[in-house]
Amino acid sequence: MIKRSRIPKHVAVIMDGNRRWAKKHRLSILKGHDFAAKNVLENIVEHAALLGVKYITLWAFSTENWQRDKKEVEGLLNIFRRGLIERIDSFIEKGVRLLVIGNISKFPADLQKGIKTAVEKTSGGKNITAVLAINYGGRDEIVRAINKWQTTVNSKQRTKNNLTIEQFNNFLDTKGIPDPDLLIRTGGEKRLSGFLPWQSIYSELYFTDTLWPDFSPQDLDRAIEEFEKRERRFGK
Repeated sequence: MIKRSRIPKHVAVIMDGNRRWAKKHRLSILKGHDFAAKNVLENIVEHAALLGVKYITLWAFSTENWQRDKKEVEGLLNIFRRGLIERIDSFIEKGVRLLVIGNISKFPADLQKGIKTAVEKTSGGKNITAVLAINYGGRDEIVRAINKWQTTVNSKQRTKNNLTIEQFNNFLDTKGIPDPDLLIRTGGEKRLSGFLPWQSIYSELYFTDTLWPDFSPQDLDRAIEEFEKRERRFGK
């Protein structure tokens, strides 16, 4: 039974297993990605909001995913395009604010524009913030943050003042977003693969063999129930 008093404020998810799910069901890889986007993503976001989760971050495309087959990459980009168009009204209706982290400058211009439009149109959402991590990699984020700091602060200031953790947070993609309390990885792998390495130092980790397209609201409940059993000491 979930205790409403201990709901994690921020849940982050490594959505793993789409390709294996497609193979299991004798479908194309893109069918697996498409099924996950249409039938799972919105259900999980909506259920998280009903539970009282305020932020949910979903890793949809990593910086390493460009190495996949060209047709798969192009198909994923088209799924992103369709998803932004098809879900934007639903997100607005359900009070979902959309944010995006990752280096979107690598995407085609029309997709960049679609992402920015979706973020702007859903900016009034109050029920939950859904953070989509696309073309995201933890090391890439940290390097980009350092480069932003170097170009923002002049050399004299850098010499005079050491960079603090609080200052560095302001140059990350996740500026203004609380660190995740609970980090879930589906698909059976037990590693973070570079997902939010700076932000997840005190996240509770939850691994499940369930493939992402099969991950249901009940699976989210089980992850949160496990989270509620843990004592978080933050090094104390």
